[in-house]
This record gives sequence, C-alpha cells and structure tokens, in this order.
Amino acid sequence: MTENKCLCDIEDPNAIITPIDTAIRFPEILAILLKKYSDDIALFSKLIVESQSSDELLDKIRSKGVNKDQRMSLLKMFRRCVSPVLDTETTKKIEKVSTASLIENYGSTFKPIEILKEQFANLSNETKGALAALIGEYDTRGQLGYDLTANFFDWFNGRFKGDLTIDGPRGAGRDIELNTIFHDFEGQYPCDFVIRKADTSEVLAVGFARYDSTRGGAQSDDRTGGNSYKVAKAKEYCDKTGDILRLVFLADGPGLAHKDTWFEACELDGAWNGNVRVTTLKLADVRITRNWLIRAASD
Repeated sequence: MTENKCLCDIEDPNAIITPIDTAIRFPEILAILLKKYSDDIALFSKLIVESQSSDELLDKIRSKGVNKDQRMSLLKMFRRCVSPVLDTETTKKIEKVSTASLIENYGSTFKPIEILKEQFANLSNETKGALAALIGEYDTRGQLGYDLTANFFDWFNGRFKGDLTIDGPRGAGRDIELNTIFHDFEGQYPCDFVIRKADTSEVLAVGFARYDSTRGGAQSDDRTGGNSYKVAKAKEYCDKTGDILRLVFLADGPGLAHKDTWFEACELDGAWNGNVRVTTLKLADVRITRNWLIRAASD
C-alpha cells in the first residue's frame, strides 16, 4: 500500500490488523484471579455475617474506612450477588451519591441478607473461583489499547527521532485536552496523543487510539458519532483560526474488520480534505509519514 491510497482500497481488512495477544487463557486465569481476590471475598463474607440487612451491607462497603481498591471489589460483588441494577460506576462515588439514595431507589432489588448468609456460609473453592472470575472479568479492559499506544509511540520515536515528537499517556492516564494546547479552543476535546515539530514544538497533529477486540452494532454506532464529532470540532476551530491540524485515528484489532466498523473507518479516512487519516500499526509506515504531517506546519 502506498501513502496516497485510501483505507477503502484494501481488499482484506484482516491482513492489516495487528494481533495483540496478552490475555491469559481459561482455565489458567481462574487460579490467578482467585489468588488476587481471595482476601476481598473473605471480607465480603465477613461483612455479610456482621450485617442485619442488605442495606446495612451496602453501607458498610461504602464506608470511608474501607480501602478504595478493596471497596471496588466489594461493590462488584454486591452488584453480582445482591443487586445487578447497581453499577459500580455509581456506587463507587461515595462522596457524590449517598447510600440512603441508593437504598431508597434500588433497595427493592436487593437480595435478602438471610439468603446471602446462607449462600456465603461455606463457600467451596470452586464457588470462590467462579466469583473471582466474575469480579475480575474486566480487569484487563483497556490494556490492549494501552499496548497499542505504547507500540505506536515506540514506532514513532524510532521513525522520527530528532525531527518530530509524540506526547501522551502510554498507559492509564489523563487524556490531553486540546484547550490546554490551544488556549483559544472552546470546550472539551480529549486526545490520546499530540505530534509536534521537535525544533519549534509546533503542534502538527492530534491522535486517538483504539484497539477493538470485537465490535459491532450499537458500539460501532457510538464510535462513528464520536469520530465525526472530533473531525467537525477540529475543522470548526481551524476554520476560525486559520490553523492547520491533522487528525490521526490509530484504529486496530479484529473488531475493525467488522463490516459496519470497517465501513465507518473507510468513510473517516481522508475526511476534511485529507486532514484525517485512519491507520493500523501495520500501516503506520505508509500512512503516517513526515510528508503528510509536516504540511500542517506554519510557513
């Protein structure tokens, strides 16, 4: 593939996808998760014994005396074992969402404490392993994206060392807000990385990295809308200021080959008069070139 060709010219999307394989297989993962969460399961069982109601159990879990990380495990168990309608993103906000409010609005869905006491009285190792697997189901969520970004950074620094720079979090970390780079940019616009000229620090491009193990349906629709917004917002800013900015969408993973997601990537690639490029890690050499990036520099 040459630089000027579009993503839509690729006949087999799977051929340009980067397989990142860091997951631990079943059943090996069970022993690892059980070791990781055994203390949390023991504490959850202890709190059940000490509680007179499921309401009280939730209150104990959300108390400030519980370690933040351990509280997350307990809240995940509460969701799995007591009330599936309570999501951990809400229940973890102990300062903003009161326990009384959660009980008032969702308490009718709580499994009675009497049943919990009976079920957790003598948990077998097999049951503990199953519960640990449920708690740790999403422990590696986002890790593939972090790995993709780190690999792209390594590739970029090797390719453009001393000429161009790339900045951003390699792993879990706060996104770069565009209004911290362009102080006249209005609104929120989180980016995963920023590309600059090494000698002047002039911003040439901003980028977004996503690794989709699988994707389709509503998830793909959400991604499509979000990407279109990013392009429209950047274009609006550049039209107003006269600046030029490239947008890099580092999209990878088997989910990219899904029909709807691949179609969206092809539509996105080359948008805004060529200021937008979609690439996988395998295609970076021909898609993210100095020639394309440097055209965004000031005269």
